[in-house]
Amino acid sequence: MTAAEATPELDFPEQAARDDRAFLGHPKGLGYLGIVEGCERFSYYSMQTLLTLYMVKYLLLPGRQEGVIGLAWLKAHVFPGLEGQPLASELFGTYTALVYLTPILGGILADLLLGRRAALIAGGVVMALGHFLMAFESAFLLALISLIVGVGLFKGNIASQVGELYGPNDNRRAMAFQIFYIFINVSVIVAPLISGTLGEKVGWHWGFGAAGVVMVAGLLIYLAATPWLPAGGRPVKSAEARAKFEKGDGPRLVAVLVLVPIMAVSLLTNQQIFNAYLVWADQQFQLTFMGETLPTSWMITIDATLSFSMLVAVAAFWAFVGKRTGKEPDELGKMILGCAFIIAGAGCLYIAAATQGTAKIGLFWPVMFHLLNSIGFSHLLPVSLALFTRLAPRALNASIVGIYYLAFFAANLAVGKIGTLFETMPTPQFWLLHMASAAVGLVGFGVFKLFFAKRLMR
Repeated sequence: MTAAEATPELDFPEQAARDDRAFLGHPKGLGYLGIVEGCERFSYYSMQTLLTLYMVKYLLLPGRQEGVIGLAWLKAHVFPGLEGQPLASELFGTYTALVYLTPILGGILADLLLGRRAALIAGGVVMALGHFLMAFESAFLLALISLIVGVGLFKGNIASQVGELYGPNDNRRAMAFQIFYIFINVSVIVAPLISGTLGEKVGWHWGFGAAGVVMVAGLLIYLAATPWLPAGGRPVKSAEARAKFEKGDGPRLVAVLVLVPIMAVSLLTNQQIFNAYLVWADQQFQLTFMGETLPTSWMITIDATLSFSMLVAVAAFWAFVGKRTGKEPDELGKMILGCAFIIAGAGCLYIAAATQGTAKIGLFWPVMFHLLNSIGFSHLLPVSLALFTRLAPRALNASIVGIYYLAFFAANLAVGKIGTLFETMPTPQFWLLHMASAAVGLVGFGVFKLFFAKRLMR
């Protein structure tokens, strides 16, 4: 996230930002932006947690799906022959893929026309509208489109405002983004507990409605925080000379483009958690305790809690190793190690499926999957962004961040396609396929490190 902030010009008085330490030693605006981002992420992950389960268990059942405006056309022209869970998987994959693509367009629109503040407000309004439209089954596809557009306008434009709270030489900036990220993680943990429980136990529309209410609350908080936030206008042109292409930049750009599909393949297991994995968990996991069946969406809370914990633990571990030995693996070394952990995590799902028998699956193997996968993802996600920005030609440093997120776009499209196999492929083979995808990522990163890293990484 910090790599996406290319030290923008300040619309906010630098002296005011430097003197403001009202929130944990940081500007008061950071607290407000953290809460607003937390509300947005709560709404987004509420939707992502419930979406596939809602489609499989309710919306796409015969007698209901016929009322969804535009769905018949999609089934005839875009997803021919698909019904039920495979159709839900494709819809999920397309939705989540586009969510990673539209922030690039939202950033361009904010820079050239709206300004960051107006774009963010528009995004919040459109997202809230999308959540409330989920209350109307006929408007399901319109709701998804609204959410895709809303996230595109909102997501990148709030992160840039965090950077604008600080002067160019303010060393609090890095810690500010860590605090900002904590708000995000807390929201991801809490969203399934609240919206997931409401959706599964009370009614699907209650879960989506809760997401909309929290999004509106976040938007109101943002408006109330105006005095402590940057003005958010269009960026002022810098007097600093624009970086030019240098000798050797061509191969570095090619290297970045080659790494995108390798990265996408390595992400498949993690991105599948919200899709076919939840359907499998709902059908086959032993979630009944003391006569009460727990919401399937709580598996996302387990994953989010472990992901956050492992991000902290992995960072602390390598800091300890670096301090003791004076060296630690480079970015590619950590990413290779991350793929190994992801393979082991997917192996836990393979073991669970292969040894299931007639009884439902206990939570030991799924929890072990989440633990190992979280360790792997902690080696992959923040480190890979650092690698991409390290390889980036100086003239394209900001654009490379957008290219980086194309890996998530491609991964989610692939997750939707692969998820269509869940009903027809034996479950052990389905998770073996995900082990293989992480192995392809491991080999790809290994080959890159062996043959190209020394020449391209500086």
